[in-house]
Amino acid sequence: MRGSGLVGLMVGLAACSDATLPPPGALQAAVTVPPPALVAPAAVRNFRDVVARVEPVAEAICRARTRGLPCDLRIVVDDRPGVQANAFQTTDSAGRPIVGFTLALLDDARNEDEIAFVMGHEAAHHIAGHMNRQQQSAMTGALVAGVLASMSGADEAAITQAQNMGATVAARQFSKDFELEADALGAEIAWAAGFDPVRGAEFFARLPDPGDAFLGTHPPNAQRIALVRRTLAQLEAGR
Repeated sequence: MRGSGLVGLMVGLAACSDATLPPPGALQAAVTVPPPALVAPAAVRNFRDVVARVEPVAEAICRARTRGLPCDLRIVVDDRPGVQANAFQTTDSAGRPIVGFTLALLDDARNEDEIAFVMGHEAAHHIAGHMNRQQQSAMTGALVAGVLASMSGADEAAITQAQNMGATVAARQFSKDFELEADALGAEIAWAAGFDPVRGAEFFARLPDPGDAFLGTHPPNAQRIALVRRTLAQLEAGR
């Protein structure tokens, strides 16, 4: 496959914002609990409590609903200074699933419910196989776009550009649906761990609303909050 841009896209697909993911080496060294000196003590306590309650629930749901998927989650904190608020899901070199938070996100969280919902959301991306599905879509889009460009007589540079654009469009075609799927399952995980996912989803109100931007990766905030409310109502009704 030509073009380094496609590789960068494949890595970025796991993030739940446009922030850059830490390099693999940084992930291996990422801390499990944020150093108290770097965030407010209350944020450290909240994070510890949420990890202790959400991680086993997410892993149990992963094992119950998948076959052959690694379910031993590693929850980490990206402690690089100056990195914007973000959460992400990826895997390490051995295929172990990683759910990561930046210090800025932990410091910005208003309560444990918000951290629990975000943690459940990122774990849900892994359980639903969203990263692999987006990568497959990107590869297919790049292949089709590259073949069409080649057939039109394009030179190598133009073919590479077409491949990267094809990968972007194909990967983002389903990204909004994946986000909504992760919101619903993430709400279920947070609820099963004893948290309030509707209260947790209130952090959407503090995010810029992506609306229906062309090639946007996230649905409108109001749509996501409404979905979490419906999911909680169904869970409480036993459906």
